[in-house]
Amino acid sequence: MSTENVRAESVDPAESSEAGTPVNTLSIVSAGIAALAVVGLFLAGMAIIAVFAVGAGHVALNQIGQRQERGRALAVSALVIGYGIAALSLVSALIYTLTR
Repeated sequence: MSTENVRAESVDPAESSEAGTPVNTLSIVSAGIAALAVVGLFLAGMAIIAVFAVGAGHVALNQIGQRQERGRALAVSALVIGYGIAALSLVSALIYTLTR
Protein backbone atom coordinates (compact mmCIF):
# COMPACT_ATOMS: atom_id res chain seq x y z
CA MET A 1 0.00 0.00 0.00
CA SER A 2 1.44 3.36 -0.98
CA THR A 3 0.98 6.50 0.97
CA GLU A 4 0.56 9.82 -0.72
CA ASN A 5 2.34 12.86 0.53
CA VAL A 6 0.01 15.56 1.68
CA ARG A 7 1.26 19.05 1.01
CA ALA A 8 0.11 22.05 2.90
CA GLU A 9 -0.59 24.93 0.59
CA SER A 10 -0.17 28.45 1.76
CA VAL A 11 -3.08 30.65 0.84
CA ASP A 12 -2.51 34.27 0.00
CA PRO A 13 -5.22 36.43 1.59
CA ALA A 14 -5.57 38.36 -1.68
CA GLU A 15 -6.31 35.14 -3.56
CA SER A 16 -8.68 33.69 -1.00
CA SER A 17 -12.43 33.84 -1.21
CA GLU A 18 -13.88 37.31 -1.06
CA ALA A 19 -16.79 36.18 1.09
CA GLY A 20 -15.73 38.43 3.97
CA THR A 21 -15.22 41.52 1.82
CA PRO A 22 -18.26 43.81 1.77
CA VAL A 23 -19.93 44.91 -1.45
CA ASN A 24 -19.67 48.62 -2.10
CA THR A 25 -23.07 50.15 -1.43
CA LEU A 26 -22.72 52.83 -4.08
CA SER A 27 -22.07 50.19 -6.76
CA ILE A 28 -25.43 48.62 -5.90
CA VAL A 29 -27.07 52.04 -6.00
CA SER A 30 -25.48 52.86 -9.36
CA ALA A 31 -26.70 49.57 -10.85
CA GLY A 32 -30.19 50.31 -9.54
CA ILE A 33 -30.14 53.81 -11.01
CA ALA A 34 -28.95 52.37 -14.34
CA ALA A 35 -31.87 49.93 -14.34
CA LEU A 36 -34.19 52.82 -13.52
CA ALA A 37 -32.65 54.80 -16.39
CA VAL A 38 -33.38 51.97 -18.85
CA VAL A 39 -36.97 51.73 -17.65
CA GLY A 40 -37.31 55.51 -17.67
CA LEU A 41 -35.91 55.73 -21.18
CA PHE A 42 -38.38 53.31 -22.69
CA LEU A 43 -41.45 54.19 -20.64
CA ALA A 44 -41.15 57.93 -20.12
CA GLY A 45 -38.37 59.06 -22.46
CA MET A 46 -36.30 60.28 -19.51
CA ALA A 47 -32.68 59.65 -20.44
CA ILE A 48 -31.38 62.22 -17.95
CA ILE A 49 -31.44 59.61 -15.17
CA ALA A 50 -28.44 57.97 -16.86
CA VAL A 51 -26.29 60.91 -15.75
CA PHE A 52 -26.77 59.88 -12.12
CA ALA A 53 -25.86 56.27 -12.94
CA VAL A 54 -22.61 57.43 -14.55
CA GLY A 55 -21.73 59.68 -11.63
CA ALA A 56 -22.48 57.05 -9.02
CA GLY A 57 -20.59 54.42 -11.05
CA HIS A 58 -17.43 56.52 -11.20
CA VAL A 59 -17.54 57.30 -7.48
CA ALA A 60 -18.19 53.62 -6.71
CA LEU A 61 -15.16 52.53 -8.75
CA ASN A 62 -13.04 55.04 -6.88
CA GLN A 63 -14.31 53.78 -3.51
CA ILE A 64 -13.80 50.14 -4.53
CA GLY A 65 -10.18 50.87 -5.40
CA GLN A 66 -9.53 52.69 -2.15
CA ARG A 67 -11.42 50.39 0.21
CA GLN A 68 -10.71 47.06 -1.53
CA GLU A 69 -14.43 46.23 -1.67
CA ARG A 70 -16.39 44.10 -4.10
CA GLY A 71 -18.92 45.39 -6.64
CA ARG A 72 -16.68 46.40 -9.52
CA ALA A 73 -18.84 44.54 -12.05
CA LEU A 74 -21.95 46.37 -10.85
CA ALA A 75 -20.26 49.75 -11.14
CA VAL A 76 -18.84 48.99 -14.58
CA SER A 77 -22.19 47.73 -15.85
CA ALA A 78 -23.86 50.93 -14.58
CA LEU A 79 -21.24 52.94 -16.46
CA VAL A 80 -21.77 50.97 -19.66
CA ILE A 81 -25.53 51.37 -19.45
CA GLY A 82 -25.29 55.06 -18.53
CA TYR A 83 -22.85 55.94 -21.30
CA GLY A 84 -24.84 53.80 -23.75
CA ILE A 85 -28.02 55.71 -23.00
CA ALA A 86 -26.10 59.00 -23.26
CA ALA A 87 -24.72 58.02 -26.67
CA LEU A 88 -28.16 56.90 -27.84
CA SER A 89 -29.64 60.21 -26.69
CA LEU A 90 -26.93 62.21 -28.41
CA VAL A 91 -27.38 60.36 -31.70
CA SER A 92 -31.14 60.72 -31.42
CA ALA A 93 -30.87 64.46 -30.79
CA LEU A 94 -28.48 64.90 -33.72
CA ILE A 95 -30.73 62.96 -36.08
CA TYR A 96 -33.73 65.00 -34.95
CA THR A 97 -31.83 68.26 -35.41
CA LEU A 98 -30.32 67.44 -38.80
CA THR A 99 -33.48 66.02 -40.36
CA ARG A 100 -35.75 68.80 -39.26
